[in-house]
Amino acid sequence: MSNLQFGSLAQSLGEIPPENIVFGHSEPMQAVRAQLARVAAANVPVLIHGESGTGKDIIARLIHGLSHWKNGPLVKVNCPAIPGTLLESELFGYEKGAFTGAFGMKPGRVELAHRGTLFLDEISELDMSLQSKLLQLLQDGQFCRIGAQEDKKVEVRVVCATNRKLEHEIEAGTFRQDLFYRINVVNLYLPPLRERRADLEALVDYFLEHYNQKFNCRAKPLSSEMIATLKSYHFPGNIRELENMMKRYVILGSEEAITGDLVPHEPDLFSAEISIVDGPISLKKLTRKAVHEMERKIILRVLQHHHWNRKAAARALNISYRALLYKIRNAGLPSRRNQPPAPEPSGTQVGLPE
Repeated sequence: MSNLQFGSLAQSLGEIPPENIVFGHSEPMQAVRAQLARVAAANVPVLIHGESGTGKDIIARLIHGLSHWKNGPLVKVNCPAIPGTLLESELFGYEKGAFTGAFGMKPGRVELAHRGTLFLDEISELDMSLQSKLLQLLQDGQFCRIGAQEDKKVEVRVVCATNRKLEHEIEAGTFRQDLFYRINVVNLYLPPLRERRADLEALVDYFLEHYNQKFNCRAKPLSSEMIATLKSYHFPGNIRELENMMKRYVILGSEEAITGDLVPHEPDLFSAEISIVDGPISLKKLTRKAVHEMERKIILRVLQHHHWNRKAAARALNISYRALLYKIRNAGLPSRRNQPPAPEPSGTQVGLPE
């Protein structure tokens, strides 16, 4: 992809960083760059996978901008942001009188993406019934509005993104295997920032210049010590986290504004603040309590990472599903994501990084 071509794409698709910032110099991103133009030209489904904050949205926009339907609409659906009860009508639309409150016909986003690109972000959040309808769209190019009697034909390029391993979701029974094979014709992997640390300084410089201009600020370049600290940080939020750090630094003008976020990746089991009182100390009791609290926090974080999919969390923790359920109850954690977790016990303080 030439710089001239990329520049015109950035102008037409909105605010996209320069080519050298998007792809950097890392081997995995260079592989994505090499595939991009060929993938975009072929009208086949594309699955983009990688952790949150790695730039899947930008790659989807570039695929659309390099495709034969670049003059058509790019319609994005953020699957987790729309409640499951509304997602079907948002995707496929509905006819007048299809349900209470349907006072008129409404086209869905699939229909609005005709002769363009439908971008389904976090595809793993679709429930099984919607997965069936999406499978029909991919197989036959047809869909049915809610309340309609006949299918409609549509020409649309489908690009999907996920931060989960869909193979694990298939094993857990939450994702259809046949749909996975349909959307996974071409697979693009976006590496986390910790796997492309050589690109970090260029990203820092880009965000610094970008937000200095945007906010009319004059924040100075980061010190070499801070750059070294950033390079050793694990960045769970990836490029999005780095961008937010730099945005905060530009606004506040002090490196102290971001140092609080640079906590170690691994929890320090020996950093617990234990209240020492007069009298004998039960090392066994204190150790057991610290381990219990640490286990509670680890289980909570793993459940949150897997969107409260307990089977996936059990696999990640390498324990049985029954053992995880027992530990959830024993730790006082909610069994579902919509329940607030029980308050953490007081006493020994052992924490995982935010």
